[in-house]
Amino acid sequence: MQDTRALALTFEVSGLPPVKTEALSIFAAGHRQATRVRALLEAACAAAQHSGWTPLTGPVEVDVVLRCPPGHRTSDASTLLGGVCAVLQNKKRVATIGLAHLGVLVDVALYDDDRQIRRLSYAEEPAEDFSYQVRVAAVPKVV
Repeated sequence: MQDTRALALTFEVSGLPPVKTEALSIFAAGHRQATRVRALLEAACAAAQHSGWTPLTGPVEVDVVLRCPPGHRTSDASTLLGGVCAVLQNKKRVATIGLAHLGVLVDVALYDDDRQIRRLSYAEEPAEDFSYQVRVAAVPKVV
């Protein structure tokens, strides 16, 4: 039987990505990144539902393209990537902080754990407004 699961998912998000800059979980209720976390989860959820995505369990690659007005980036690449990757993994691992405020979005996961990431890329493109594109894909098996 042929596996028909999607092996790559690309989607757009308006605004800025969540950033991971402190020890406090970005999933904590009332965190200053809450709006950005929710926007990313909603976009990932819509894309996953549209494609029939199931969370990847093997090696993955993550690509993020930030679109922003020239000279107006608000964070460094590592904190942007850290925030995006944290949000897209399975959040059940951080359930000790309480995730009820996320509602059904708590179940949005494109892969199990960010330890699966084998390739990571970041690019910037000039734009009038902030937005970003995320691509998550299975790393092809080398035979």
